[in-house]
Amino acid sequence: MSSVRVPEIGGRLAMWSQRGVRSVLAGLAAMGLAFTNLPLVAASVVALALVPVPFLGLALMPWAMTLVRMRADLERRRASRAGVLVTRPYHPPPERAVAGSWQRFRWIVTDPATWRDLAWLLPGAIVGFGLGMVAVVVPLYGLAGVTLAPVWIWLATGWYGYGTVWSVDSVGEGLLCLPQGAVILAAGLWVAPWLRRVDALFARLLLAPTTATELRLRVAQLTITRADTVDAQAAELRRIERDLHDGVQARLVSLSMVIGLADTLIDRNPAQAHKLLAEARESSGAALIELRHLVRGIHPPVLAERGLDGAVRALALSLPMPITVDIDLPGRPDTPVESAAYFAVAEALTNMVRHSRAHTGAVRIRYVHGTLAMTVTDDGAGGADPSAGTGLHGIERRLAAFDGTMALSSPPGGPTVITMELPCALSSPRTTPSSATE
Repeated sequence: MSSVRVPEIGGRLAMWSQRGVRSVLAGLAAMGLAFTNLPLVAASVVALALVPVPFLGLALMPWAMTLVRMRADLERRRASRAGVLVTRPYHPPPERAVAGSWQRFRWIVTDPATWRDLAWLLPGAIVGFGLGMVAVVVPLYGLAGVTLAPVWIWLATGWYGYGTVWSVDSVGEGLLCLPQGAVILAAGLWVAPWLRRVDALFARLLLAPTTATELRLRVAQLTITRADTVDAQAAELRRIERDLHDGVQARLVSLSMVIGLADTLIDRNPAQAHKLLAEARESSGAALIELRHLVRGIHPPVLAERGLDGAVRALALSLPMPITVDIDLPGRPDTPVESAAYFAVAEALTNMVRHSRAHTGAVRIRYVHGTLAMTVTDDGAGGADPSAGTGLHGIERRLAAFDGTMALSSPPGGPTVITMELPCALSSPRTTPSSATE
């Protein structure tokens, strides 16, 4: 038991210390970034003072606010790394918002987020510098106490510690500083992440969107996703129409002509008529197969019968490479969400087969905290790009219709990891015919 717990405790201590060190470094960065807020405050004051000046105010004010937004965006990213999500609250720019134009000036000035950014600059610098200094100084003070005795021994006599930080007169006093410094160092590393989070929470007070802004951004997002959904549905209808016209419809027309010709020959040349009827039978079978493929592309029967689990497993078995499938779902999502999840995984697997040059792949699906989480990985060459027309953008649009998201990690050389999430609710598990007979 002890041999198992010692490595576990050691791993937790290592993770804890790494988190503390990262927070100390983040505090040091906060101290440095706090000084950049001061020239931004000065530039903003000058820009506001020169607004009445013709032409100069139109150009200087947006330029200064752009710098302020860059600094605010950096703070939002730092807050997100600390576990406090802060989204961008800005209005989208108008179409003719070129530099120096009235439209750009009006877009900047009438955005409430602009003034919230300005209100954050000076308090954010004070709070960031103060909390960062505490996060840095306390661990360094403890580290000085820990290293005092070794440094004393190394420098021999005549040295009285680190100035007035630790004042000792002998090696014994230096050794007594060791446990004190260790306690202070541990306390500093423990407090540093909390100080970093307090700094992030303060930034969220002014840099996060207000309720009205969140509602406006939500409406804008829904407008975009609705347009994308309509476009995707129109494209899907055109595909179905094209497949029917070029495939099944053409075969049915040919089948009708063959049957008509057999009807005219059945009395004069029965052997030729039977041959044409056999050809018609083959054509009808081919048309039926094409129609089944078309229906499968709209909503696979296996998805309706066996759910997402069975449909993905059947899809994986049909691919020319081994795919590991790990699915654990306590129920089934609604039919539209289930269909979107299936086709998103199918598109990801199709991209894997066509473009990744992978030898193996894996699919993992879980339901966690109201979200259907799907991960598709492969050991291919990597370098996947959603803008390269590989179908990844289609996955994003399909998921966005249900407020879903897709994240891609595909460095050159691989591996490629596609993470997809769909917020949804699960119903009770449906009983398949096979399981009902069992």
